[in-house]
Amino acid sequence: MASIQNAFGSISDVEQTLLPETERPRVAIEARAWMLVFAAIIAAAIWSESWLPVCLFGLVPSVGGAWLYNFFGIVQHAGLPENVLDHRLNSRTVLMNPVSRFLYWNMNYHVEHHMYPSTPYHALPLLHEAIGADCPPPYASLWGAYRELLPALYRQWRDPSYHVRRPLPNP
Repeated sequence: MASIQNAFGSISDVEQTLLPETERPRVAIEARAWMLVFAAIIAAAIWSESWLPVCLFGLVPSVGGAWLYNFFGIVQHAGLPENVLDHRLNSRTVLMNPVSRFLYWNMNYHVEHHMYPSTPYHALPLLHEAIGADCPPPYASLWGAYRELLPALYRQWRDPSYHVRRPLPNP
């Protein structure tokens, strides 16, 4: 419902406290763009007299992508310590194949993403190369990360104070 209100230029009081004044016009523009996309999907469904456009552009990506987001996302922080200021200790960089990297918008470079959050997703591989010597070694694959993660989660279930200790390079 908020997107519809934003599309008409209305920003709630809560949103105004979180959103800088300079970004408010952009919110309306993006909300209008999304409303156009949804209207186009509905129009295509009506024109074709079929639910196929709704399924292809609405349901399939949501259902198909939800599990993948969780599969990739749990690897980034689970089993690592919380409330530490050094992002090299509470997030993981996992090397992935190009298709997975594309689908996950290079967020597999998660240490780099947290250390320099304003870096655009397409520059994260270059940032990884630039600061890699100062970071813990990346995991060679998702399976490598899961081999560490799953036993850590099991151990945390019994001992909530347990966490994986990532090796940091010497300064």
